[in-house]
Amino acid sequence: MSNPETDCVFCNIIAGQIPSYTVYEDEVVKAFLDISQVTPGHVLLVPKKHVKDIFEYDAQHAGIVFARVPKVARAIRAANPEIQGMNICINNGKIAYQSVFHSHIHLVPRYSNEDGFQMKWADNTDQYDEQKLTQIAQKIAQQIGE
Repeated sequence: MSNPETDCVFCNIIAGQIPSYTVYEDEVVKAFLDISQVTPGHVLLVPKKHVKDIFEYDAQHAGIVFARVPKVARAIRAANPEIQGMNICINNGKIAYQSVFHSHIHLVPRYSNEDGFQMKWADNTDQYDEQKLTQIAQKIAQQIGE
């Protein structure tokens, strides 16, 4: 039987068993360069506690982890005056392009429209009327606990 914390590449990076290019670390998170460098300065921020994806966080841990994002984002931007913006994303599940099943937040600096990174958002406005949108909103709202 596999053990996520010994089989996980990010757990092994956190433990120092795999080298990384660390840009920030504290008792809760480690932030290091993504080896793919989609754009220069592409950083992954990972919780030190193994959490598979967004669905496994509790509110307190999520708040602590996500509170580190602005600090690291500002440092990335300050390190290169050519950075014009930044995409921050977290992929959850294989269908959403998660390839390492230890939660991680991508901070991808943006330099231009031709910097090699893109996201495509479909516009399906014409497929939803007020009734459909209300039904979807109500179903989600009913699932949100206190």
